[in-house]
Amino acid sequence: MKKAYSSFIGKAVIVELTGKKQISGYLIDVGSEVLIIFNGEDYIYISSIHIRSLRVVSVEELDIAEPTTGPMLEQEDELALRKILTSAKGVFIEIYLTGNQSIHGYITSIMNNYFTFYSPVYKTMYISLQHLKWITPYSGSLSPYALGKEKLPVNPSQLSLARSYEIQLGKLTGQLVVFNLGQQQDSIGKIEKIENNIIQLITARGKSTYINLQHIQTVHQP
Repeated sequence: MKKAYSSFIGKAVIVELTGKKQISGYLIDVGSEVLIIFNGEDYIYISSIHIRSLRVVSVEELDIAEPTTGPMLEQEDELALRKILTSAKGVFIEIYLTGNQSIHGYITSIMNNYFTFYSPVYKTMYISLQHLKWITPYSGSLSPYALGKEKLPVNPSQLSLARSYEIQLGKLTGQLVVFNLGQQQDSIGKIEKIENNIIQLITARGKSTYINLQHIQTVHQP
């Protein structure tokens, strides 16, 4: 990706992502895993695995102001996803995975294939790296929902963190959880067991549903 897109740095572009999402703006930088776009207001760090296409457009078509400052999460070397997430620890950010709902808060830990995230709404969350489409750091002194920092404490889970997402979810066996922000009816329940990456979830009516762990984007406890 870096070789293919680096010649377009500074140009107005439209990036099409998986899930029929588009981001328009100026291409600021390109790495092997991350692409940075300025959309006229924010710098957006896009995971390259979710990019379907990129096309150059005219500045007139884009119709946004060029950036006057540099990206908030500066990198001296390669734009790697884990390095960007490490730079973002403790910074208020918006993250996008799928659907129409983004999540606001800050990263607290980064493990092998997932990271923990503190949200004022959902509290401690476990988020799969493979499903992360982009992150947008807040600019200036903004905070989620205009809350004061005293109302945004990190309340870490008492659960110790495993290196992998699969093992971390296994630690929640017997617990009530919400998968993927509860967007589907069968994504809230008690984890009965996990076997061969298939999660047996007991729903509110006591029914079992079996979910492929590879499709779990976020996990939090109500």
